[in-house]
Amino acid sequence: MLSVTDLAIRVGARTLMEDVSFRVGAGDKVGLVGRNGAGKTTLTKVLSGELQPSGGAVQRTGELGYLPQDPRSGDPEELARTRILNARGLGSLVLGMQQSSMEMASSDAKVSEAAMKKYGNLTERFDALGGYAAEAEAASIASNLSLPDRILDQPLKTLSGGQRRRIELARILFSDAETLILDEPTNHLDADSVVWLREFLKSYNGGFIVISHDIELVGETVNRVFYLDANRQVIDVYNMNWRNYLKQREADEERRKKERVNVEKKATQLQMQAARFGAKASKAAAAHQMVARAEKMLSGLEEVRAVDRVAKLRFPTPVACGRTPLMASNLSKSYGSLEIFTAVDLAIDRGSKVVVLGLNGAGKTTLLRILGGVDKPDTGQIEPGHGLRIGYYAQEHETIDVKRSVLENMVSASPNLTETEARRVLGSFLFTGDDSHKPAGVLSGGEKTRLALAMIVVSGANVLLLDEPTNNLDPASREEILDALAHYEGAVVLVSHDEGAVEALNPERVLILPDGVEDHWNKDYADLISLA
Repeated sequence: MLSVTDLAIRVGARTLMEDVSFRVGAGDKVGLVGRNGAGKTTLTKVLSGELQPSGGAVQRTGELGYLPQDPRSGDPEELARTRILNARGLGSLVLGMQQSSMEMASSDAKVSEAAMKKYGNLTERFDALGGYAAEAEAASIASNLSLPDRILDQPLKTLSGGQRRRIELARILFSDAETLILDEPTNHLDADSVVWLREFLKSYNGGFIVISHDIELVGETVNRVFYLDANRQVIDVYNMNWRNYLKQREADEERRKKERVNVEKKATQLQMQAARFGAKASKAAAAHQMVARAEKMLSGLEEVRAVDRVAKLRFPTPVACGRTPLMASNLSKSYGSLEIFTAVDLAIDRGSKVVVLGLNGAGKTTLLRILGGVDKPDTGQIEPGHGLRIGYYAQEHETIDVKRSVLENMVSASPNLTETEARRVLGSFLFTGDDSHKPAGVLSGGEKTRLALAMIVVSGANVLLLDEPTNNLDPASREEILDALAHYEGAVVLVSHDEGAVEALNPERVLILPDGVEDHWNKDYADLISLA
């Protein structure tokens, strides 16, 4: 259970929220909603204990499972399977049992006898924690999150960001935690896994708080809604499902507007009357009282929510380049004995639009990292053409230096950019005032997305490598990206589970991994997008 009392959260001089109190117990399925930058991710970090509140208290009872947007936990050398099983203390036991089993075959009688005793002790503890039934449950969760044995048997350090995130999600769902806090849990999931996760959360007996831009997931699973209003620095609590919340919120907004119109009308009448009275010395006291009453009426009004601002996004006008600015030949990549893809050839012509498809783990992100110069291929080479300038959007935001400020990251994206120009572009991406001096490491996922896109905008890139650019964005910001994609004149290589993003791109070609098969785009491939 979570119990929050008089919570206040401040980031620098900005107050995200204050005087916030609520409880989340068993059966409370909460959707935490609000625009990018309102403070949703910061709130979940405070609730999980990762950050301390500026005021108030958070009381946690029972085990809590927290999925951040950018999970980096776990020993990089640890096997993925062990990471999941250790959520119930089973992973290390399994490894110990395997080691003891091998040592039991030793020709040294003392070693063999000690191994038999150790194996017996480990087996007893393993059985007490649920044993093979729990192991089968973990395997089922992993399978439903598209984590096959070949991934589970790899060290965490060899996995992509998306695979690591699914490992952490599997670990949390397997943990039997009484309360879950899930920040964008559908990121990096294919369509089947998203459907499975919805059903899991619907039948979950504990309490949870979920941040998600997946409307169907929120609509089908939550029975309470917390709306984080950045304008009013409060959380509105709606003890109802998503559909009723939308109706109630619309009704609340309409009521606020009507109340404001009526009160403003009465206050204006009082102020006009006071102005007439004020001209006469004998009625000056009455005029003063009327002005005070009008001010009191206006101060007691509930604020009407200001219209949410949306980042105004346009990708850069591409700098001049040759006919084929980017080529790659015979690319292959493996992690240990696991082959990701092999013999991939690619030619990106000026202004061409290419979408990369493939199941999770097929190497889509790895390919973009290689094309962007972040990783090296095992074989093959990248051949930059005349005038090539790459703009790389990484789904894990690796292009952002978290130790630098927002402004410093912007200036680093374009050497000739002045601070004034950088601030102007940042303003169009909703970074205003002191926001530009924030360390990038404290930004939410949505804010990092906006910063990474702003850095691309000032880069003048003529080839964009976009890896899931619509993740972590609210619907209005997503629409801005789709419109920018549709109007960009340069070349684009896109990886996305978002059917709308691919439709906006209107690709000419498709590259299918891991085999590296290239084909002309046709609508039959559209069915593969959400599965890829």
